[in-house]
Amino acid sequence: MKMFKDTTGRTWTLSLTLGTAMKVKARLDIDLLRPEAGDPPLLTRLGTDELLLGEVLCCLLEDQFETHKVSADDVRAGFDGGTLLAAQQAFYEELVDFFRSRGRRDRATVVAKQQALIQAAAATIEARIEGIDLDAALRRIDAELDAAIRGVLSGTSPGSLGSTLRP
Repeated sequence: MKMFKDTTGRTWTLSLTLGTAMKVKARLDIDLLRPEAGDPPLLTRLGTDELLLGEVLCCLLEDQFETHKVSADDVRAGFDGGTLLAAQQAFYEELVDFFRSRGRRDRATVVAKQQALIQAAAATIEARIEGIDLDAALRRIDAELDAAIRGVLSGTSPGSLGSTLRP
């Protein structure tokens, strides 16, 4: 069982069992015990579709709603980005533990690799975004605009302006 907290400080416990997997399958038609299935695979969909992940988490946590005296809407309201990330990490760790204890190291490895891939992709994207020199990009655009305006005023073609400014 893996635990995490939401924005209100409530502690939630994720537990993947045959029973909870069957509940998710019956309610959402999602087979948590076949994470590699589908196109794209279920793990990819859960890693990229926050709404789908949220529905799966709510289904898994539903038995705790009464304990916390909350509705599904209250739970969703208490799940900001940080909470959803913590819940996703707990969910993946719970999947890995389930498959390892089941003797399905192949599936445990798939889940662990997907979790690592998501973290690496996010770090790579952040680094690339941080590496953008906005001032240099703005100077280049300004210079191209100046050249285009000079070209229009002098009666010559604006050159590559069209390709620079088109979406």
